[in-house]
Amino acid sequence: MVARYSYLLRGSWPRLLDLMYWPTVQLVTWGFIQRFVGGAAAAGGPQGKLAVGAGTLIGAVMLWDVLFRGQLGFSLSFLEEMHSRNVGNLFMSPLRPLEFVASLMVMSLVRLALGVVPVTGLAVLFFGFNLWGLGLALGFFFANLLLTSWSVGLVVSGFLLRHGLGAEELAWSFMFLLLPLCCVYYPVAVLPGWLQPVSWALPPTYVFEGLRAVLNDGVVRTDLMVEALAINACLFAAATLAFLWFLRASRAAGTLLQMGE
Repeated sequence: MVARYSYLLRGSWPRLLDLMYWPTVQLVTWGFIQRFVGGAAAAGGPQGKLAVGAGTLIGAVMLWDVLFRGQLGFSLSFLEEMHSRNVGNLFMSPLRPLEFVASLMVMSLVRLALGVVPVTGLAVLFFGFNLWGLGLALGFFFANLLLTSWSVGLVVSGFLLRHGLGAEELAWSFMFLLLPLCCVYYPVAVLPGWLQPVSWALPPTYVFEGLRAVLNDGVVRTDLMVEALAINACLFAAATLAFLWFLRASRAAGTLLQMGE
């Protein structure tokens, strides 16, 4: 399955271009906004603290891309099968559901590497921000964001499996529902008190709080990373069970061969 998806990528330069296009646009746009805001705050005197973490916004944008592109890479590989009406053939073959899921996870990593890694070089070139300079903390961030993205990808793919291409928009929009709650661009303290527990129930919140701690205070919050990992383990297990349930429901309803709207 991984070889199949690799052939699709290598045989279509528009697919490869799309993987790098949006991360680059986002980085350049938000990077110049960060530079403007940081310069204005520094010139303002008392508000100069805004410029302390010069890479806070840029780092948040790049880590958000890891989360979003990880989920999108997972879901798009699944959509390739739906668009070619190949899902029924796959599940009539000896391919096991969990092997299929594993191939989607591998392709999520491949798509993510092709889209995000080149952008880290542009961040150094344009803004002097080296994401790899986060060191061990980056490994914690990356692992937690990938687990969350795969959990969301599993649920979205299962929903598509059961309800067909009429639900395709979920693959593009579901993650943006979490964007304001994950506190990507601002700390959790900004949210209303009643909404903060909801935010802390989402693993990416711990990652972005951890990013701000590293860049602003020079502290690696391993406590936050362990909590995020524990929540992610529960979410991934629940998402896997949900995908298998959607698969059984699709077989029972006879929708595996009906991939239309």
